[in-house]
Amino acid sequence: MDYLKINQQLWNNKTAAHFHSDFYDVPSFLAGKSSLNAIELALLGTSIKGKRILHLQCHFGLDSFSLARLGAQVTAVDFSEKAIQKARELKHQLKLDVQFIQSDINQLDQVLDQKFDLIFTSYGVLGWHPDLLRWAEIIHHFLMPGGRLILVEFHPVVWMFDDHFNKIAYEYMNGEAIIEHIEGTYADKNAALKDQSITWNHGLSTVIQALLKHQLNLQDFKEYNYSPYNCFEKTVQIAPDKYQIVGLENKIPMVYSLIAQKKG
Repeated sequence: MDYLKINQQLWNNKTAAHFHSDFYDVPSFLAGKSSLNAIELALLGTSIKGKRILHLQCHFGLDSFSLARLGAQVTAVDFSEKAIQKARELKHQLKLDVQFIQSDINQLDQVLDQKFDLIFTSYGVLGWHPDLLRWAEIIHHFLMPGGRLILVEFHPVVWMFDDHFNKIAYEYMNGEAIIEHIEGTYADKNAALKDQSITWNHGLSTVIQALLKHQLNLQDFKEYNYSPYNCFEKTVQIAPDKYQIVGLENKIPMVYSLIAQKKG
């Protein structure tokens, strides 16, 4: 089964619904609102002006543009041609100098020849990769010596539950592909979409060991008991931009972040 082709089709189909959804709120973004959350802003630090940043799995680029608004020199990558098309349309509107590349992350070294100060990737990115060793190899390849990876991701504990958080349905770390048939999308649950997805669960040790094996040393690691996005079922808002699962409030981690630095 061609997981890449199936998942590309999934994200191509999602793009239009996401672009017009209240979840992404593109009109507010065009008016100047940042798409970056407090978690990633804290990790990025006080100034990224002039930093060369590679943004992996950028979707249609809102975070990429937000990084550029902070003064970074941004190159952004996604495997969905529809998403990259939308990103380039936004680039024309925003007049921001962000380079967008349509590519599978695992093949990026075949189409991009550049090194970066920072690599940034966030929220729902790792589950689309069957092999995190290859993912970490790509991170190492594109970072300058001393460069850093900033990753913010939904916690693997969250992916153990079924969609309605009624039971544990999946293994914490699972080498087998998870094949699902999906209706709607997290940004618009009523969207007229019916698609297939192929994903993989990766425990924290899998993520961290993949980085360590490619000479990427862990500098910072945090877990958070909330999601900044209201993208799951059965949520309750506990504070502005902080959501937990009803019945599991303060009981499970929902997000984690890490900074890993390339030796050099």
